[in-house]
Amino acid sequence: MTDPVLSMKDAELTLSGNAGPVEILHGITLDVAPGETLGLVGPSGSGKSSLLMLMGGLERATGGSVAALGHDLTALDEDALARFRRDNMGVVFQSFHLIPTMTALENVAIPLELAGHADAHERAEAQLEAVGLGHRSGHYPGQLSGGEQQRVALARATAPHPKILLADEPTGNLDAANGGQIMDLLFDLRDRHGATLIMVTHAPELAERCDRVVRLSDGRVAA
Repeated sequence: MTDPVLSMKDAELTLSGNAGPVEILHGITLDVAPGETLGLVGPSGSGKSSLLMLMGGLERATGGSVAALGHDLTALDEDALARFRRDNMGVVFQSFHLIPTMTALENVAIPLELAGHADAHERAEAQLEAVGLGHRSGHYPGQLSGGEQQRVALARATAPHPKILLADEPTGNLDAANGGQIMDLLFDLRDRHGATLIMVTHAPELAERCDRVVRLSDGRVAA
């Protein structure tokens, strides 16, 4: 039996709020297989994005365990987590999180440079071509449309060829046409690089394209 790419055992997340501790996730147990596309769905406030953050080590579980590619993320310090994400994960957010003072090419090249790739700019150019933005590589985020900015964010996330690709409502800020194009690109890049894709979405048509769908409700797996 193939080992899971990501495994959670009774994972919990409690955050501090003004009124005291707030329980976000309760006892999540979940395995994700290599190459699987997993959709996370549920109403707003159900814990979908928080679960994705635990999977990526962007939030630390306050109970239980979270393991990715055989590494216990709950045991890694912040520097080790950052290195692990750099080497193994790509993340696409609803908000594009591009650096406004850098061109599209520079935004995509950054993670490659941090990972020590000597051909960072060449790989960044190739990835921008892959998302149809080779002709816009010298433009700054403020000169790009929302759909184009999300393409840059997608190129940045996939340029290092991550083993795990996490997407949090990647079409949430886009109209239907641009959203459809971004999702086609996301699935195409997943296939091209053989990544495991875990995606938070409210869109039923996107959930239908996933191999498996997990529904959350009040911080628990409902179905």
